[in-house]
Amino acid sequence: MTEAVPVNPEAFFRQSGAVLDGHFLLTSGLHSPVYWEKFRILEHPEYTQALCSMIAGYFTSHGIEAVVGPTTGGIILAYEVARQLGVRCIFAEKEESGRRAFRRGFMLKHGERVLVVDDILTTGKSVCEVLAALAEHQAAVAGVAVLVDRSEHGLDFGCPLYATLRSVTPAYKPEECPLCHAGIPLTKPGSSKQSLK
Repeated sequence: MTEAVPVNPEAFFRQSGAVLDGHFLLTSGLHSPVYWEKFRILEHPEYTQALCSMIAGYFTSHGIEAVVGPTTGGIILAYEVARQLGVRCIFAEKEESGRRAFRRGFMLKHGERVLVVDDILTTGKSVCEVLAALAEHQAAVAGVAVLVDRSEHGLDFGCPLYATLRSVTPAYKPEECPLCHAGIPLTKPGSSKQSLK
């Protein structure tokens, strides 16, 4: 049996090397001096379990029947939160059209109470894509949870929003980016990490 890890979200991210400084191109297309590499957290099961426990604890009394996450990091988080809540987990995948959809035979009942779980919240694009897919199935969204809410101006999804860590991080449109104007090389992190000119 493993020893319980005290829950300190910011310490988990720092200790795992998940907080990177530089000049990054985010999936939203915005630029930022800080990048949260969630997979550095997800490679530590004890951190992932502890953070998901915070989410599960917050939504215990919300009557959650299923937990939904977007590919890719959201799958791992949704699975662990669902496991702790004792409900099922499904995920929404990107289609060629750019929309997200439930494939692989995943079904949702009309009015089924779902919790949407994702990793890093910046613009809310991934969450909104999952919400759109859920609306097609007429599921009832009971809440949204993320590991880190880094949005500059809190986002409203029309349901409770919970983050294990709130850390406002600047993000700039490319044409307004001071890092670009300073000539700092732009890096595209993630699965296709590379420096951009």
